[in-house]
Amino acid sequence: MADGQFSGDPSPNHPMANPGYGKRSAPDQRPRTGADFTHLVPRDAAIASYIDALPDGADISVKTLAKTLPYGQCAVRTTLNRLQAAGHLRRGSDCVANGEQLVWVTRTFFSRTARDDAWWTAFARGDAPTEPERATRSRAFILLAALGRTAPALSLAQRDCVALEPVMSEWLRRGATPQEILAALTTGLPDRVHHPAAFVATRLRTKLPPHREPAPRAVLRTLECGECGVPGPPEALLGGKCAPCRGARPRPTPVLPAQQVQAHARAVRAGLQPKSSVPRDTLR
Repeated sequence: MADGQFSGDPSPNHPMANPGYGKRSAPDQRPRTGADFTHLVPRDAAIASYIDALPDGADISVKTLAKTLPYGQCAVRTTLNRLQAAGHLRRGSDCVANGEQLVWVTRTFFSRTARDDAWWTAFARGDAPTEPERATRSRAFILLAALGRTAPALSLAQRDCVALEPVMSEWLRRGATPQEILAALTTGLPDRVHHPAAFVATRLRTKLPPHREPAPRAVLRTLECGECGVPGPPEALLGGKCAPCRGARPRPTPVLPAQQVQAHARAVRAGLQPKSSVPRDTLR
């Protein structure tokens, strides 16, 4: 079937991988549009659109895709390699809990949004950068506006929320959680609060916590070369391929001069103690 005749719509009968395996969508992707894969050649764009529409856990191995799509295994494998080079796909493994055991499961990570090597390296560490959120109101403003739902005595007007937004934002920058902020503002309220905005402002200033570094998240994840399947450090898998598969020449092994090797050997021999000079007790 020609590339233009394949719409890229997923088959309702597409098989799922074994539980825990299969496709995994990369985080923080932009909404779907009709121009997501227009930078790819038609066949690659159609297969990418098909994979993108599949649910997480779907089997997207070469054999399964070739059975479902109007392309052979060689064509599908070539496309997956090109999607990898374009930043849409990486192959790797995640360490997940299975009851009381930790097991490594093979996964193919797919991103509708093309990512560069630096993003995939950060993703493998568990700290992939996120797209900036376009919120009409800041998180600090939303917390202040919702304060009256928990403590009606602290209901604030819009102008109060705007005025208190900077100091509330400082709490969030210092690592305070919404639950901690709520407890600091609402615990031990007096019987009557005459001026809610002034009361909240005082508590925000006097109870401001010290700066808290976020706890690092431990993510057990590896990425592997899309050509030979050998795992390696993400920063070495440029375009999803290891150096040998990219055709990069290995670094030459440093060779010591012959005179230096001979001098080192003489020093080692000089430090050896003849067996005849070793006390007999130590040979037992």
